[in-house]
Amino acid sequence: MLHTEQSLEKSPRLFYGYVIVGVAFCTQGVFWGSYQTFGVFFNSLLEEFSWSRATISSAASLGWLLLGLMSIITGAVSDRFGPRLALSCCGVLFSLGYFLMSSLTEIWQLFLFYGLIVALGMSGVDVVPLSTVARWFAKKRGMMTGIAKIGTGVGMMVIPLAASKLISIYGWRTAYLIIATITFLLIVSLAQLLRRDPDEMGQSVDGQVIIRNQKSITVEDGFTLKEAIKTKQFILLCAAYLCIVFCVHTIMVHIVPHGIAVGVSGTEAASIFSAIGGVSIVARFVMGVVGDRIGNRKALAICFLPLIVALIWLQMARELWMLLLFAAVYGFSHGGFFAVIPPLIAELFGTKAHGGLFGIVFSSGAVSGAIGPLIAGRVFDLTDSYRMAFLILISIVILGLLLTLGIRPTSIEKNR
Repeated sequence: MLHTEQSLEKSPRLFYGYVIVGVAFCTQGVFWGSYQTFGVFFNSLLEEFSWSRATISSAASLGWLLLGLMSIITGAVSDRFGPRLALSCCGVLFSLGYFLMSSLTEIWQLFLFYGLIVALGMSGVDVVPLSTVARWFAKKRGMMTGIAKIGTGVGMMVIPLAASKLISIYGWRTAYLIIATITFLLIVSLAQLLRRDPDEMGQSVDGQVIIRNQKSITVEDGFTLKEAIKTKQFILLCAAYLCIVFCVHTIMVHIVPHGIAVGVSGTEAASIFSAIGGVSIVARFVMGVVGDRIGNRKALAICFLPLIVALIWLQMARELWMLLLFAAVYGFSHGGFFAVIPPLIAELFGTKAHGGLFGIVFSSGAVSGAIGPLIAGRVFDLTDSYRMAFLILISIVILGLLLTLGIRPTSIEKNR
């Protein structure tokens, strides 16, 4: 995997890295868009089985926790055996879980089919495609990651609406079968286009060609998994990401109920969620470009600032326009965070163990993402208001910003 670095020129061939970004974009949309249909099927399950809301919701919480924890293993598998195998296995498990959901009859099956099998499939949603993008790009790594993550926003805007239409026409069981079939065909097919790094295609990072008599460099540089997890920078990054997901997932779960609680109609409250998704699409691209230009450590710190402002504003928001303004400001942070994290890991620790490291960072967020909404719900039950819960989020966000500011360049970043 040795390449060289003098008199680099643009390759006359199609740079396969752009195919990798396209695959990442599509798989992000299919995975996240399908996963977010759980709320669309929620009322159908309530009507069919008369299970409690808490019981059905707990299956989703279990799934969120497991997908994060399992991403450590999936990332390591991608590093060791390549992204094609890892993403193919995830696609099979993901579609199998939805196929089995069409035959759901008992509550234990909900936890097995959705809480476990679908979650196992989701474990590769970010770590596999985004780690692969990180290996193909250096100068434009942030921008390309941002483009790939735009797929998440597009999928979340399109697929839940399509699922709702399928349920109304064919019923929820057939809708699950259709989603299972489509996700299997798309994800497994797209996975076959993945290549671990440019070396597999006889190309170089960023699409540059290699000239003779040049100083040799490696395609994959950086820390091993064991070396990276012992660094202060990695510990701080995991802690900061824990704070990020604690706040982000809590907001995404409770912002619509909060809107209804302050007097906004259900339909109007749902528009808040859509506004967040729309703004986040723009933010993913913008912050990816910003990360390339000023560094991803600074870009990550910048993402905290709109979030703090938005949460303070949320304390006063009581009308729809105020909540939509919150969504616009918050949505920028929401999209920016998830576009910046993967290239930041590569910036700090290189790409040698990027999948495994990203999996560990992702899992730290899974734990807090499962806890945060439960705490906010409990606070509302006790106080009949989200005010205290959102104050807690402000303190968590400030802590996350301080942790991010404490991250210093590693030896890799200093030598670039």
